[in-house]
Amino acid sequence: MCLLDPGEKLQNMKKEYFRRHGGLILFDEMRSKQGITFKIFTEEELQQATNRFGEQRVLGQGGYGTVYKGFLKGNVEVAVKRCKTIDEQQKKEFGKEMLILSQVNHRNIVKLLGCCLEVEVPMLVYEFVPNGTLFQLIHGDHGMRISLATRLGIAHESAEALAYLHSSTSTPILHGDVKSSNILLDMDHQAKVSDFGASILAPTDKSQFITLVHGTCGYLDPEYMQTNLLTDKSDVYSFGVVLLELLTAKLPFNFNPDVPAHEKSLSMMFMYAMKENKLEQILDVELKDRDNTEILEEIAELAMRCLEMCGDNRPSMKEVAEKLDSLRKVLQHPWVQRNPEEMECLLGEPSSMVSSTITSVEYFSIEKKVVNGLQSGR
Repeated sequence: MCLLDPGEKLQNMKKEYFRRHGGLILFDEMRSKQGITFKIFTEEELQQATNRFGEQRVLGQGGYGTVYKGFLKGNVEVAVKRCKTIDEQQKKEFGKEMLILSQVNHRNIVKLLGCCLEVEVPMLVYEFVPNGTLFQLIHGDHGMRISLATRLGIAHESAEALAYLHSSTSTPILHGDVKSSNILLDMDHQAKVSDFGASILAPTDKSQFITLVHGTCGYLDPEYMQTNLLTDKSDVYSFGVVLLELLTAKLPFNFNPDVPAHEKSLSMMFMYAMKENKLEQILDVELKDRDNTEILEEIAELAMRCLEMCGDNRPSMKEVAEKLDSLRKVLQHPWVQRNPEEMECLLGEPSSMVSSTITSVEYFSIEKKVVNGLQSGR
């Protein structure tokens, strides 16, 4: 009986992981296609880049893994994501999905540079974005004023990125975990949507749509939570919550037990304020400028449409991006507001746009189930 030495065992294990994660298929596809800059990294390369995944290199941690800052040869800064788990179906499809995600090319999406497949759970390598997250900008203790123009710009760029994923790639991609902490910012506050740990490729067979509930409390699509069906409209709902954060500077969900039930969910609080015509009461104090009232109301109306209980009643991300682009133009040319007809032309629809509201009791009961599950460790 021939016994393998530890070194050979390790190499064989790495080869087996590489094969399981679709590395051979990915490698062959990369060789057959021209112009792909995606790289398959070795575990040793990423260990060296991150100082053996040292704690001082940690950029952030989440439900799907830990992200480390790394330096590749030539002192190229990268973000290395060490995923926690991967299910059997994902293992089979991982190489194929990496090939598709590697071809995503949009100025407002964090570029996926490569992956490492010779480990039990694959690692992903992204471009490094230096200025933190939108969550930190809104909720951090920085004392910095964020203008409406900056907020609207970030919202529009993020919406453009999601619209691109949904409709402009060879295979539609669903993000699955849209939230302010997954929107990175560069030094000019340009938005870059990140973290596709929850994303899936939109299947052509509806029977494949069923997936485990994942995401972040406060951003979860109520329809998805009831049906386990993840669609592009699930991303639209979550983006609606991001719009609320930009408008109110409030957290999407408040876990403080002393907070009244109807004030725990930002979505629910917002819907109540809109129903009672009290939007101004929940706006971020920095935005309470009478000159911007009409634009703020238009953003609020758009958020309401994104937060519809029924996904079919929500706009597409392309429609959301177009609306936000129109509002940016109006903000850049305030003189248009003096002429309602010109403003309506720019916005592409009447400013008195009407949308229905969700039932707050039904929504909160869904949120409450999720919170109870989180607090009980389920």
